[in-house]
Amino acid sequence: MKWITITKLAVSFAATFSVAAAGSIFTTDEAISVWYAGLNKPFFNPPGWLFGPVWTVLYALMATAAFLVWQKGFDNPAVRVGLGLFAIQLVLNAAWTPIFFGLKMPLLAFVEILMLLFAILLTTAAFTKVSIVASLLLVPYVLWTSFAAVLNATIWLMNR
Repeated sequence: MKWITITKLAVSFAATFSVAAAGSIFTTDEAISVWYAGLNKPFFNPPGWLFGPVWTVLYALMATAAFLVWQKGFDNPAVRVGLGLFAIQLVLNAAWTPIFFGLKMPLLAFVEILMLLFAILLTTAAFTKVSIVASLLLVPYVLWTSFAAVLNATIWLMNR
């Protein structure tokens, strides 16, 4: 039983942090120090050093939330729905960075982040049916992604 728990925790973290690893491929020096640095940005744009620590904490919270839901048993239909939605939002999360930094398309990235935010809200609602703690762990992710959507839209508007 203990090994099953440890395995679920490890898989939850590995799946979640693989999104971060995939995104890092597209945040090249050229994309950050040349393209992104050259964009007009709003006054509320956070300093670059903040993104790494914030996302690390968010991914840890997300992985923990998924683990807590999975612990309730995959035979539970609410668990399957919640984890299915979690997987969808992970895919959408992974897609934003290549669109924004790889393709350098802020408008398309904004449309994509709105879909991501919707998927996160659906995931949070689904997690609530299984574990209140798991759903609460996603609240910072909802808030940061909402902020990121506003930032993304503002950058697009300022650089059309």
